[in-house]
Amino acid sequence: MTAVQVHPTQANAERRYVVTRADLPLSCPMPSMALWNSHPRVYLPIEAEGESDCPYCGAHFVLQD
Repeated sequence: MTAVQVHPTQANAERRYVVTRADLPLSCPMPSMALWNSHPRVYLPIEAEGESDCPYCGAHFVLQD
């Protein structure tokens, strides 16, 4: 039996990310991103304003309804 390898997406590869409510609570890097080559995970408040910037890498997240 062969194990299937799942490779996480590269962290901080984009400057802008569109996220949905399914992605909440929002963190940068996101759970689907590799953490080993990025900054520490930080949770971002996005619900109130609909947008948030990561204080570490400056990635801009936009909440899509």
